[in-house]
Amino acid sequence: MNSNTSLIWNVLLTLAVITLFFLHFSSGKKGSDGGLHADSISLAGRKIVFVQVDSLLNNYEYFKDVRKELENKRYQLDYELNKRGKSLEDEVAFFQQRAATMTMEQGRTVEEQLIKKQQDLVQYRDREATKLAQQEMEKNEELYNQIYEFIDQYNAENQYEFVLGYSRGGGILYANKDLDITDKLIKGLNEQYQQKQGKSSDKAESKKDTTAKK
Repeated sequence: MNSNTSLIWNVLLTLAVITLFFLHFSSGKKGSDGGLHADSISLAGRKIVFVQVDSLLNNYEYFKDVRKELENKRYQLDYELNKRGKSLEDEVAFFQQRAATMTMEQGRTVEEQLIKKQQDLVQYRDREATKLAQQEMEKNEELYNQIYEFIDQYNAENQYEFVLGYSRGGGILYANKDLDITDKLIKGLNEQYQQKQGKSSDKAESKKDTTAKK
């Protein structure tokens, strides 16, 4: 059996297992009392729901604000690097024009200074890039912590057994749209975020008033 045939066979087997799984839980096998088995009741009771991860992130206002903030910082860093790089290029070009009129000692001194400036620029670039990457990691962790905490709060009332993350190309091949709670989570997260923003604004205004009175 060649590799292509083997791959197709494995896919078919996998799909067969998935089909049997859904048939088992959705067929509603009846017991002697005519009722559904506990597993079927659990599924019918929607103990399993899913969230469209891409849609959740793209519509969560906090994520939009964080993404904009980080993009601005990346732009500022690129701008500063380009400005410093251009300044160094101009100094090098000026040195090359004047090199013939300099003594060997003067030329060596200027050359060492330019090399030092180049090294400083590289160190600055690496340091700021590392700092920005660290900020991105912290923001991502904060983002997912907020989502997980809100899901815990949301689930306290709904008592889901599983909240699955669905994305195209991910591990879930199919998801029934009736089990999609993405819009509810987006609405709740945005309301919570707006409340936090309002409290932050109130604190800032209060601080300004206190400072002005002093």
